[in-house]
Amino acid sequence: SLGRKAPANPSPTLAWDGRALRAQCLLASRWIVISLVYSVVCALGLVGNLLVLYLMKSKQGWRKSSINLFVTSLAVTDFQFVLTLPFWAVENALDFNWLFGKAMCKIVSYVTAMNMYASVFFLTAMSVARYRSVASALKNQRRRDPMAGCCSAKWLCAFIWLSAVLASLPHAIFSTTATVFDDVLCLVKFPEGQGSNAQFWLGLYHIQKVLLGFVVPLVIISLCYLLLVRFISDKHVGSTCSGPSIKRRSKVTRSVSIVVLSFFLCWLPNQALTTWGILIKLNVVHFSNEYFLSQVYLFPISVCLAHSNSCLNPVLYCLMRREFRKALKNLLWRITSPSLTTMRAGWGGLNCKQPSHPCVFVCGRERELSCSLPAAGPCKP
Repeated sequence: SLGRKAPANPSPTLAWDGRALRAQCLLASRWIVISLVYSVVCALGLVGNLLVLYLMKSKQGWRKSSINLFVTSLAVTDFQFVLTLPFWAVENALDFNWLFGKAMCKIVSYVTAMNMYASVFFLTAMSVARYRSVASALKNQRRRDPMAGCCSAKWLCAFIWLSAVLASLPHAIFSTTATVFDDVLCLVKFPEGQGSNAQFWLGLYHIQKVLLGFVVPLVIISLCYLLLVRFISDKHVGSTCSGPSIKRRSKVTRSVSIVVLSFFLCWLPNQALTTWGILIKLNVVHFSNEYFLSQVYLFPISVCLAHSNSCLNPVLYCLMRREFRKALKNLLWRITSPSLTTMRAGWGGLNCKQPSHPCVFVCGRERELSCSLPAAGPCKP
């Protein structure tokens, strides 16, 4: 809890200082803005991840590949994650005052941490799967059985969920409510006393969070995508590349750069501030006023930025893929088609001379809207 709140009872000099009053007003308005951002991220994350789950469910053939299984699992993870954002939005709006009780503090904190780990682990697994699939295709290897790959991916998904559950156990055990400066906070509080140093154990847990939740996944993701770009480039060295081939390579390189940069930029500020806190908890560096101000002003913003990655994932990993964009267009067409067919019905009946034509009209409505009539078609008003 240290550094998360300014003192509630400042000295008389500070109380009458106009600059301190303006700073408090600015701080309060910032919490409200962060809460609004949480609400927007929650709405976008719910819509985006539900859309991904619907598209994956509607296309049965997509679920036969390992990477699509990871996409589905990632959407489930991010969907569960954004469900916890309203609680954190209310907490930020009330200046970190927790209103939902000790039990909800444990549940929300644990679900948030578990899905954070699971999301990062699935992103890493998708990077490895993408590199293996592209490398195998370009090497012209014998086609593997997709069901065998999907079966192994299911076991890997189970292992990822188990790892996320175990990695976030400290939140399930030690998350609690504590009164700090007359406010109730929801935080991870390790037991203290009888030779046990709570700050030391909290520092060790934060080391685990930085390593498993950022450093190791970032190294693996970057390595996989660098090898992928290098492999694609080496595959075309000395060969005459056509225009579409060059365009395809540049598109892969661009998408790879966006994926790595989005993960890096969303999580780096939060992990950097967490690392600073680790050094203080382990007495490597001393507590300073700069650290206090960074925790008060910058840390909530960094958490909000890290949480926004959950609504970027559907865009980066699904809507950038051509088959997903095509399925989304078809879905939007089906949604808007009733109004279009109603307009056509108002034009009057249609008499068809050849019922065997692929466009069949019944009661003035097209049965298949995606077909196109020839210039001199068999149907006329």
